[in-house]
Amino acid sequence: MIVIDDGSSDQTASVAKDAGAVVLRHPAPGGYGRSLKDGIRHATNDIVAITDADGTYPVERLPELVQLIDSGFDMAVGARRGKYYRGSFLKMPARILLQWLVEFTTGRRIPDINSGLRVFRKSDAEQYFGDLCNGFSFTTTITLIYMLTGKFVQYTPIDYAARIGKSKVRIIRDSLRTLQYVVEVIARFNPLKLFILLSFLLGFFAVASLVSTFVMRDPSLPLLLFTIFLASSFLMFGLGIFTVHRR
Repeated sequence: MIVIDDGSSDQTASVAKDAGAVVLRHPAPGGYGRSLKDGIRHATNDIVAITDADGTYPVERLPELVQLIDSGFDMAVGARRGKYYRGSFLKMPARILLQWLVEFTTGRRIPDINSGLRVFRKSDAEQYFGDLCNGFSFTTTITLIYMLTGKFVQYTPIDYAARIGKSKVRIIRDSLRTLQYVVEVIARFNPLKLFILLSFLLGFFAVASLVSTFVMRDPSLPLLLFTIFLASSFLMFGLGIFTVHRR
């Protein structure tokens, strides 16, 4: 048993050590992803399973996920369902935006981008540690990287239970950090999709500026914005093609 004591201020390290666990202690909190990376590095077996310890995930389903790995999949993930998975109303906009961005980038439907119940091989995951988030976005970024590098990811529906204790996730801060890491991964592994998205957004603003010329008395400013946005849209698309060509 390996225990990562992520800078705790209680007796986690001593209790775990007395129980016979191998304890790796961080002098200060390094984050969820950093703790997972250190635990995976010190694991002696190739197949790695991760889950949360808050009672939300059905750990008895892990053997099914391991069987999927044995059958040839590179990663097996439990896709959460049920009333406890929906969570608060405030989480929905961030979840929808993130879901859309990731599915647009990968070109496939993803039932659950950041499920904490998953199985994969240590030998596969370690090569991407430099690109994986040290915080709560670890699961999101590893899913995205696996799909963008052509690995086989299989989802299995699981029931998500009520949480024991309180979540440490802060919606606004951690959503922005997740978005940051997702954009970084897209720029690293599939930059053309990122440039195409930016090009379409600028094109949308160009059309909106053009439409506004018909309702404004002085159309000079909207026409100027239309020219700028349209030129920027073509520039972004050209940069995307250039970036892919140079890779």
